Amino acid sequence: MASLTLLGIESSCDDTAAAVVRHGDAAPEILSSVVAGQTALHAGFGGVVPEIAARAHAEKLDHCVEQALAKAGIALRDCDGVAVTAGPGLIGGVLSGVMCAKGLCAGAGLPLIGVNHLAGHALTPRLTDMVEFPYLMLLVSGGHCQFLLVQGADRFTRLGGTIDDAPGEAFDKTAKLLGLPQPGGPAVQAEAEKGDARRFAFPRPLLDRADMDMSFSGLKTALLRERDKVMENGALHAQDRADLCAGFQAAVRDVLVAKSRRAIAAYLALSPQEPVFAVAGGVAANSAIREGLLALCAESGLRFLAPPLPLCTDNAAMIAWAGIERYRLALFDDMTLAARPRWPLDRAAQPMLGSGKKGAKA
Repeated sequence: MASLTLLGIESSCDDTAAAVVRHGDAAPEILSSVVAGQTALHAGFGGVVPEIAARAHAEKLDHCVEQALAKAGIALRDCDGVAVTAGPGLIGGVLSGVMCAKGLCAGAGLPLIGVNHLAGHALTPRLTDMVEFPYLMLLVSGGHCQFLLVQGADRFTRLGGTIDDAPGEAFDKTAKLLGLPQPGGPAVQAEAEKGDARRFAFPRPLLDRADMDMSFSGLKTALLRERDKVMENGALHAQDRADLCAGFQAAVRDVLVAKSRRAIAAYLALSPQEPVFAVAGGVAANSAIREGLLALCAESGLRFLAPPLPLCTDNAAMIAWAGIERYRLALFDDMTLAARPRWPLDRAAQPMLGSGKKGAKA
């Protein structure tokens, strides 16, 4: 197999990233991975501000690319192509990355490969462990939550997903309601470790439905009500906050585990030779959720895969790898590549979150 070296660029939300990945006959090698976060820029707003994010991407992209190439010990001309997130995401950030990649490709005469951000997450198990198709993927992040049957580098079947908020979004909103810093996932997890998950009776939405769809919007509403019950003079005691976080996290974990059990049953019905259940996305970094899914896989006889924590959150190594996969299928783009705020992986599935002039959301 001919060796390929690709530069990857990621700028779909609030992390500006560049990476270099190489693959030949041996296992894939991440030569460099640079991520410039924006947490401090958005800290005072309780969430990501698209305009601020887009401006920061425009300012940092070239520096991240330079650092990634320097750490890899190569020049741009040594790359076989440039892969870039072309969607879905905050359009200003996606556009910044796409335009940067176009400029690099035009200047160096390199092939351009547009990558679906979700495909980057979904193909990460092949980057880290070279698992064979098909495998089952739970993609769970700040903006997305879906079960995917990954059948090829460009073949994805959605088995189910959230009909409203993604878990990461629910974690962020919960943190905001409880006066915790952003991003909400790590903050809620840290508080949950000090709390009693049994104190508050949070709902487990949609478990009465036999499908693999999920809902997390009602959980934050339930948390708001419980918070208001225990607040005294507008203040929340530390133990109350910890117990609320523990109960909320346990509810999210239970929903994901229950729906994963159904997705695994559907996947095993296809009789895969080496069954693998993988999880990716920022919420995959949550230790309680990982432990619940690991126990489920042990019970079901599947191999469980979760990327190293730096590859769970947004990064450019996964984009470079997805670019290598597409390169080998000759799936190239040209200078008409457009930035897309919406881009479902399973193009044949009915939209779960509605659609409009810009297309299906998921």
